[in-house]
Amino acid sequence: MTEDTWGSVQNDLLKTIGQNNYVTWIEPIRFATCEAGVAKFEVPSNFVGNWVERNYSDDILRHLVSAGANVKRIEFDVAQLRADARARAAAADNAPLHTDDDAGTLHAMPASSTQSSPLDPRLTFDNFVVGKPNELAHASARRVAEGGPVSFNPLFLYGGVGLGKTHLMHAIAWEARRRNPELKVLYLSAEQFMYRFVRALREKNTMGFKEMFRSVDLLMVDDVQFIAGKDSTQDEFFHTFNALVDQKKQIIISADRAPGEIDGLEDRIKSRLSWGLVVDLHPTDYELRLGILQQRLQDHLASGEEVIIDDGVLEFLAQRISSNVRVLEGALNRLFAFSSLAGDHITVDVAHEALSDMIRANDRRITVDEIMQAVVKHYNLRMADLLGPRRTRTIARPRQVAMFLAKTLTTRSLPEIGRRFGGRDHTTVIHAVKKVEALREEDPQIAEDLKILKRTLEG
Repeated sequence: MTEDTWGSVQNDLLKTIGQNNYVTWIEPIRFATCEAGVAKFEVPSNFVGNWVERNYSDDILRHLVSAGANVKRIEFDVAQLRADARARAAAADNAPLHTDDDAGTLHAMPASSTQSSPLDPRLTFDNFVVGKPNELAHASARRVAEGGPVSFNPLFLYGGVGLGKTHLMHAIAWEARRRNPELKVLYLSAEQFMYRFVRALREKNTMGFKEMFRSVDLLMVDDVQFIAGKDSTQDEFFHTFNALVDQKKQIIISADRAPGEIDGLEDRIKSRLSWGLVVDLHPTDYELRLGILQQRLQDHLASGEEVIIDDGVLEFLAQRISSNVRVLEGALNRLFAFSSLAGDHITVDVAHEALSDMIRANDRRITVDEIMQAVVKHYNLRMADLLGPRRTRTIARPRQVAMFLAKTLTTRSLPEIGRRFGGRDHTTVIHAVKKVEALREEDPQIAEDLKILKRTLEG
């Protein structure tokens, strides 16, 4: 195994785990040696080494083997980083916030870490397709991006994967900097916030960390649910939040669920995050999905790429692929590639064949978490009610409905479903399923509830 092999694997990992995770966890790793089937890597701290070993070691090993490396095991050792890495870190520590015009990406260069996440130039308000499921989120994001005083701080955006949270975060940053180029904008994931805080502790530079984060004009933190259960990180986040609000600086947060439903998040943080405007990005409906596809097709044609798509193809995609926008756009990109390589136009039959795996995956896309979220919203409950011990009818019946949907719409086993619902036994799930099956035949309201919930979950 050579440095080139590791470089190739790094490129593969970037594609599979995403930019944020790559910058935070993979980029700090350095290949050291490979002897007797053991590949050794240098990591900057035990914390990083343990995290990568738990979450990415299998992926790294698989990619190494696929690249032809004779590796059976990988190890991570804390070692002094190379001189060039130290030099790069030192340069980044002293660099100001700036815009890299050549790359088309915006970087915040904080005093206690490497650059923040780059902003994708494609993710602007101009490219965000607005529909009923996301119109409030879009309007509130635009209002914040315009600058000046707002009546809500923070803006908290939440929703499932691929519904547009990150797009809106990037769009806010681009628009805010366009209106005020001197604005200090810092965009990063909650993982990166934690990593930088741990690094500041290790380097005994917590004051630099505090000064950097509390000197920004606009702080944007993606996937804040990641800090749940991490006490010291939550404590620093809490104080950073308060300091910025006191200075009238804007904060924008995203998560996969509402503040009150993030298990392991301290109550004081849940309260602070709920101070401002909390906006739910709902699952896309057919009209919004079709609008997104039409916009992406126009963008593709405007770039000079030729493609011929028959009538009905976009409608077919909007109907059959409803899991999230990323999957939907990925399907269209695959058809663009197929058309380019095969030199043929795209018909509905061609789309069905080329996207058969994505269509099959979409048919089983619904998760237990999505069912829980839909049920608590439909019945106006809290997640704690659904998972807790209370057995009053106003709570027990929705809980049984949720268990029924989990059994009929997912592939999860009865014991798995029981565990997800507050650690209940599988016999409780069986009882719930039988009860709802009986009720939907005799209770029109239950039948209507099930119909609405299934339509919501299936997009």
